[in-house]
Amino acid sequence: MSTYELLDDLEAGELSVEFEGEEPETVLEWAIERFSPRIGVSTAFQIDGVAIIDMAYRIDPEITVFSVDTGRLPQETHDLIAQLRDRYPGLNLDLVEPDPVHVQRMVSRKGLDLFKESVDDRLICCNVRKVRPLTKVLDGLDAWITGLRRDQWATRTNIRKVEIDHDHGAIVKLNPLAEWTKDEVWDYVRENDVPYHPLYDQGYTSIGCAPCTRAIEPGEADRAGRWWWETNAPKECGIHCSIETGGFEHELHAILGDDAHD
Repeated sequence: MSTYELLDDLEAGELSVEFEGEEPETVLEWAIERFSPRIGVSTAFQIDGVAIIDMAYRIDPEITVFSVDTGRLPQETHDLIAQLRDRYPGLNLDLVEPDPVHVQRMVSRKGLDLFKESVDDRLICCNVRKVRPLTKVLDGLDAWITGLRRDQWATRTNIRKVEIDHDHGAIVKLNPLAEWTKDEVWDYVRENDVPYHPLYDQGYTSIGCAPCTRAIEPGEADRAGRWWWETNAPKECGIHCSIETGGFEHELHAILGDDAHD
């Protein structure tokens, strides 16, 4: 049970203005002091995520870090997780997994690689393997910390450092790196010798599930390697922005049945 009142949109907006121009550590220090222990760092172990882990661990070595193991992650991601556990002794890292019953229903109905069939099918896969497990974690928190930046993709250009996440129970969402560029993140990682995902050294610039991620070609946007076979579709899975197509929601309900309302 929280011993404080959560923020409303007005307060979050005022804080975002106050924190604009401040270093990410300033936002993290305030957030951890304000919301601990009902706060956690969400990461998919991309370059922004490991930078946030390093910053947060320096402030509070007991900070909760969580990630979704979708069951389709590349081996290199698991290797990085082992490196991070070695680098940060006692790191409170929780890997959450999708409901195996939901996954089996989805695979039985649509196939293992349904994500290649249509955008709607891809969104179903993302929802079952990523969005729903993450949502269950967020249900137990008052605030969560991400590595989102404004320059990552068009859907992220207006993110603020402090937001109210109305898609997840109106908890507080913190984006300490919102103002930073990719180069600033890499500078931090190199200067602090933070372990990072080895696929970056192979031309990857955005890393998710193994079958849905590739290295980019020269001149392509950083997220062009995600779901590259899709056209005119959002380069999002539904975690950081609500996606409604009118199609996949009906299919998802058919797959999950009564569990779709959980």
